[in-house]
Amino acid sequence: MPHGTQHTKSFKYGFAALLAALATLGPFSVDTYLPAFAGIQASLETTPLGVQQTLSVYLFAFGVMFLFHGALSDSFGRRPVIIVSLVVFTIASVVGALATNLHQLMVCRVFQGLSVGAGMVVGRAMIRDLFDSEDAQRLMSLVTLFFGLAPAIAPIIGGFLYAGLGWRYIFWFLALVGVLLFVMSLRALPETHPPHARHAFHPAALMAGYREVGINARFLLLSLAAGCNFNGFFVYIVSAPVFLGEHLGLGPQQYAWLFIPGIVGIMLGSQISGRSAGKRTPVQTVHLGYVLMGVAAFANLAYALLVAPSLPWAVMHMFVYGAGFALTMPSISLTTLDLFPTRRGMAASLQGFVSGMVNVVTAGVIAPAVFHDPRWLAVGMLGLAVAGFACWNLYLRVSRRAMEDPPTILPEPRDGSPE
Repeated sequence: MPHGTQHTKSFKYGFAALLAALATLGPFSVDTYLPAFAGIQASLETTPLGVQQTLSVYLFAFGVMFLFHGALSDSFGRRPVIIVSLVVFTIASVVGALATNLHQLMVCRVFQGLSVGAGMVVGRAMIRDLFDSEDAQRLMSLVTLFFGLAPAIAPIIGGFLYAGLGWRYIFWFLALVGVLLFVMSLRALPETHPPHARHAFHPAALMAGYREVGINARFLLLSLAAGCNFNGFFVYIVSAPVFLGEHLGLGPQQYAWLFIPGIVGIMLGSQISGRSAGKRTPVQTVHLGYVLMGVAAFANLAYALLVAPSLPWAVMHMFVYGAGFALTMPSISLTTLDLFPTRRGMAASLQGFVSGMVNVVTAGVIAPAVFHDPRWLAVGMLGLAVAGFACWNLYLRVSRRAMEDPPTILPEPRDGSPE
């Protein structure tokens, strides 16, 4: 299916739904087992830090493998990378369900982390393979809309599975999700990267691509902006066991209090982003998103400083922040991919790697440093939002400078010989 081909509405919705389902493996792998932290700790006779490390190693593997998903898809095609990743994810989930100690569970989490990013990274490249900028923004917004359901549903499912059957059934559930997505992808996922457009897969070619993409200042600033924007939201997600359990006194089956406002906000922001395509410029859409994130983060900090946390006010900032994040994400992601039209897979990989490393820092350093106090947690959200906004503004400055100062082209010698 060549770029620019007209596609039916049913194809667009079905394609977006499948890519969104593939991208949900990431949030499902995190959010379903958060309510079971206490049960895993008791069952495997470990410490709270030990259980927290299962999240950290997952996020580290998730971030590192982002370097390769896109590069592999640029060389071997989009579809095979997704299919193989689903097989690895399913086997790893079975290992997690059968784990008898913390080390086995960590092995499961490492391989889950290595595999779950394929749908997210390769899916972005597939959208840009098939659609022009306006349709791509609409499709990316639609993916975000569908994708937004996962973090709302996952902790609810995880809480009920843990309360009714035990934490191991959470991993059996993840294995079942892997099998279903494997079957759906075999039947319905098209190949969007034809053989003639693929790059050779060998170290020299890979390093050349990584150098081309990775040292680009605009690329790095956009990737950091996307990562910081998301992590202003994510810091509350990874802090959920403490924020909900200790500060708000909620049980494992009540995690929806935190997740649903954020996800409804993401879904609303995604709809606004999709409808903005062709009406607002990407820069205007991103700026609107930052206004919403800034309002949410400042209001949340003021609330935390003035009032003891209570429902529903302690979680309402997640709705507004989620809407702002969802407004920025499609435009920033597509702008990043368009910097490298011949290496979209690698650009998506490296963007995911940069954002993934921000996730690792948030889960392993920032969240443990701030989740003991709701006021510091609010400071963490605000700090990450401000960092994202600063990176975005630096990107705009660098882009304007590049347009104002085009590269100098030296005139050729008149005799045709080198000077």
